[in-house]
Amino acid sequence: MGILTINAHAQVSSNPDKFLGNITTSGNVEAGNPIPQFYTLWNQITCENESKWASVEGSRGNFNWGGADNAFNYAKQHGFTHKFHALVWGAQYPGWLDNLSAGERFSAMTNWFDHAKEHYKNLPLIDVVNEAVGEHQKGNKMIKETLGGGGKTGYDWLIKAFEMAYERWPDAILIYNDYNSLRWDVDNYITLVQTLRDAGAPIDAYGNQAHELSGCSENELSSVMKKQQDALKMPMYITEYDIGDNGNGDYQKSEFQKHIPLMWEADYCAGVTLWGYVYGRTWIELKDDQGNVIERGISGIYRDGKERPAMTWLKEYMASDKAKNAKSPFPGMKKEASIYIRPAALKAAAGDVLPIKVRAKMATKTIEKIDLYVNDELVTTMTEEPYIAEHTANSPGWNIIKAVVTTTDGSTYERLSRFQVTRGTKRKPYNDVVAELPGTIKVEEYDEGMSGVAYSNASRTSYAMKDNQWMEYTVDVKEDGLYSMEVEVASSNANGMFHLSEYGFDNLTFHTNITQVPNTGSSSTFQTLRCPMMEPLTAGRHTFCLNIDKGGFYIKSMTFKALPVVELPGTLETEDFTSGEGISIISGNGGSVLGNTTTGEWLEYAVNITQAGKYSFEATVSSAIDNSSFKMTLIESDGNEKTLGTITVPNTGSLNTYQVKTGKIRNSFKEGKQKLRMNIVNGGCNIDKVKFICTEPTGIISAETDQAATETQWFSPDGRRLTAPQKGLNLERTVINGQKVTRKVIR
Repeated sequence: MGILTINAHAQVSSNPDKFLGNITTSGNVEAGNPIPQFYTLWNQITCENESKWASVEGSRGNFNWGGADNAFNYAKQHGFTHKFHALVWGAQYPGWLDNLSAGERFSAMTNWFDHAKEHYKNLPLIDVVNEAVGEHQKGNKMIKETLGGGGKTGYDWLIKAFEMAYERWPDAILIYNDYNSLRWDVDNYITLVQTLRDAGAPIDAYGNQAHELSGCSENELSSVMKKQQDALKMPMYITEYDIGDNGNGDYQKSEFQKHIPLMWEADYCAGVTLWGYVYGRTWIELKDDQGNVIERGISGIYRDGKERPAMTWLKEYMASDKAKNAKSPFPGMKKEASIYIRPAALKAAAGDVLPIKVRAKMATKTIEKIDLYVNDELVTTMTEEPYIAEHTANSPGWNIIKAVVTTTDGSTYERLSRFQVTRGTKRKPYNDVVAELPGTIKVEEYDEGMSGVAYSNASRTSYAMKDNQWMEYTVDVKEDGLYSMEVEVASSNANGMFHLSEYGFDNLTFHTNITQVPNTGSSSTFQTLRCPMMEPLTAGRHTFCLNIDKGGFYIKSMTFKALPVVELPGTLETEDFTSGEGISIISGNGGSVLGNTTTGEWLEYAVNITQAGKYSFEATVSSAIDNSSFKMTLIESDGNEKTLGTITVPNTGSLNTYQVKTGKIRNSFKEGKQKLRMNIVNGGCNIDKVKFICTEPTGIISAETDQAATETQWFSPDGRRLTAPQKGLNLERTVINGQKVTRKVIR
């Protein structure tokens, strides 16, 4: 028997293009008898708490989606929409996050996004970030640090959150949601949303929590809504409307009558979500002059199982022609156009050539052309991707960018952005020389130009780093591949943090994780930190940004090195890791070693296994204590993980005295490119290198075969490739009847 879909006309709102929604009640979808069932009243649902990070991942690595699933599945069953609330919020996040470093927190945040995507492949609406204006929430400072800080725009952390959400749910309507946005924090709210839009973040709508509208006049509300819309020109949601009234309900009704028509009938309003509807079980409380709670949940519009006057009026209003026919920016409550404009910078010097990209895709239609305007002057018409144009910045002040997307059916869709032009030095590489990578860049050799364009809060005569400082470097990457960045740092404390990013047209990329600067002993004692790049670099021109998330330390230089893909059989040098957490590379054993290991640190390596079979290892290690150990895991191309074993490091008497620890690996290796992970189980050891030897190649057959062989290759018993067989035992890899085999041959 199929699932019964309830027609939206059975609900309070019958408008097909905008919803009238509500939230779960005390963790339940249904409020309970005698109150009508949820689907007979509302056609959109938001979890009050059940889908927040703290509710889902209360203990690290353990995800409980039960409460969130109840609402999600209920909406699907009854044929209406659902909003995920919220991915990022500085008020409700897991308590264990406080105990992690900034880099570890970013990894945990990424893991949270990944698990949400794995669980919910498709989401219609998402509150990506909640309440990020200022320090309204106690955790905002930490969450900001976790996502890379303010950076160039002042809001990089929010841009990063939206990019992460768009990467996983490109078809969802992505919303920024905040409190006090309609009365007391209007200007800060507008600045925040406007910056996200102007920077090209994939934000589709702004959400106004409406908890604070009690006593707000129609003129005041109308004026603020107009001010927001004039500045933003984007779709809007009213997300959390409620009015407290512990009396007979007449006051609540009068406030509903003033506010809801203004919100609902605005053609840029895509929907209204009330924040609860059962008296005694809503968010609004009645307090005395000392702040003591007298009564809870006074914003309910059902009391003792009966409609209050506000609910009766709401049903009557929603049945009116004005409510039924009110327009919406999302017809059918779905996003057709995803359009985001990203200028290469939000600030430019007069005369700078500013590349501008329009990221555009349609859900069901086909793009015919995109007209790009600056200050109402047509710059170009683009008909093919990538939609990139160049504009010479000549007009001082704010310049308005407008993209008009025309589809093959004649429909048009618009998006705005801005950039600011000031008079000053035009931007160019330092001394007109583009740094080549691999190579070394001195920290003071950042691009020339104006403050706010090429750098901020920086000095060419000092290595001292300051809070929120950033510098950009124009570079040429010579070859595609994996790279690491080695940074010379000095500090008398362990509080400093930095990361390397790039403001690309399609993403705000973190090239490195957020790196904690150790206490090197003094501000003149420099130590090299090795920061692996998080993703491969593409050959060509790049503009890297060194972001100082927290200052109070010194940087001298940055050296970029290409990382090898380690071939096995062969030797893995521990400094060649492609990603990791909390790792220190130090001098030792005549070269570089993984040093001063601490329990919980980890690394990953790119490896290419050229010979399948069983292996043994030889690990060159040192330790001044007993029971240091590390674990090795092979991550195959399909994501399957094979434990290779835990290696106990002997007490060699000193960290400077190295020994070779040998052992066999039980699991066989498959051929191909894979990852090898190393986890420090018990710290206190140094690891120089690990040699992998193929002891039993897969497919060994008898040497007596008389089958014809082609493409012969020779290997020594320990897996080294030979140009010709040597005296003694050899391994001959051949192709026989189209199949790879390996056989033992004695010469």
